[in-house]
Amino acid sequence: MEIEKGKTAKYLKEKRPVPKEVTAQLKYFTKTKRSILTALKESDKSVPQLAGELGLPKEEVMYQLMSLLKYGFVETGEIDDMDEYFSYKIKK
Repeated sequence: MEIEKGKTAKYLKEKRPVPKEVTAQLKYFTKTKRSILTALKESDKSVPQLAGELGLPKEEVMYQLMSLLKYGFVETGEIDDMDEYFSYKIKK
């Protein structure tokens, strides 16, 4: 008897498909993270600079940056002159 690999995952995908809202939200998060990383390739930037450049709320930029920081894509740089925001850069 030959066992079919991935049968359980296939069965679950058929029985419980991923809602379209979840798929759309995941695509949005991925697009946002990619645009942040692209902006950071040019130079180190702070949260307000990224928010202004990308046209996103500061809270959303901060959330995405913390995710990127957690998983090792970016790192903190210097703090600004007013001691408010760190600059972020792509981790090398």
